[in-house]
Amino acid sequence: MTPTTPDPSAPPADDVADDLALALRLADAADAVSMSRFDAADLDVQLKADASHVTEADLATERAIRDLLTAERPADGVLGEEYGTSGDARRQWIIDPIDGTANYMKGIPMWATLIALAIDGVPRVGVVSQPAIGRRWWGAAGHGAWSNVPGETAPRRISVSAVDDLAHSSISFQSIRQWDEVGRADQLLALSRRVWRDRGYGDAWPYMLLAEGRLEFVAEFGVKEYDIAAHVPIVTEAGGRFTDIDGAETVSSRSSLATNGILHETFLELVSLHGGRA
Repeated sequence: MTPTTPDPSAPPADDVADDLALALRLADAADAVSMSRFDAADLDVQLKADASHVTEADLATERAIRDLLTAERPADGVLGEEYGTSGDARRQWIIDPIDGTANYMKGIPMWATLIALAIDGVPRVGVVSQPAIGRRWWGAAGHGAWSNVPGETAPRRISVSAVDDLAHSSISFQSIRQWDEVGRADQLLALSRRVWRDRGYGDAWPYMLLAEGRLEFVAEFGVKEYDIAAHVPIVTEAGGRFTDIDGAETVSSRSSLATNGILHETFLELVSLHGGRA
């Protein structure tokens, strides 16, 4: 896949078109590695120190991405889930080689490789590749948000929905346990009573559904930078808004809230610590 022609109305300063092109090539390299071991009967799976699972494919996929970055962007820093931080630069690539390892190791196709470039701490380029279902989404500051569509030769520009009524909105909340562990189960229940539809689609996919205009709200807790950084440029370039659960524009506070923008403040109020008891 190749990135789209830059928007001529976008400011030329600090342009990230070349970085987007590289990010897409990184995703190609990652897909080749991850798909070669997907649903393998002899897949090696280990437990990390935090009791989460890591597979040989997680490690090999991140190595493939890092090797290409070393060759193409040796001065840039890298933050990856499996191999930590290397380099100290204002430009940092943020990688989750397989987001949804539990699905990957069970042969469930809902997992993705997440690749972001942050400049001065702000995600400017994002690619989400979900090769087991043949989908990929990408976005970059000033270049819009895009996705491939099976059966179509050209990428399709995507945008969030125009839904402005809470009662017509559809939300994804990851898991009830997440919300309960942070003391916001009441808020989730109250929210579910106000919206049209609630589902836990899980991991990267709901953010992409939101960017395509199919959902209005996605939120989760316990996330690290590599879990969400790639989503930010895609959601915002699609016209949405991305903050933490309290409205701060950061990817380092261990929570996330993505919306179609129109309903963002309404959702923030409903999921605030007093929202479920209002």
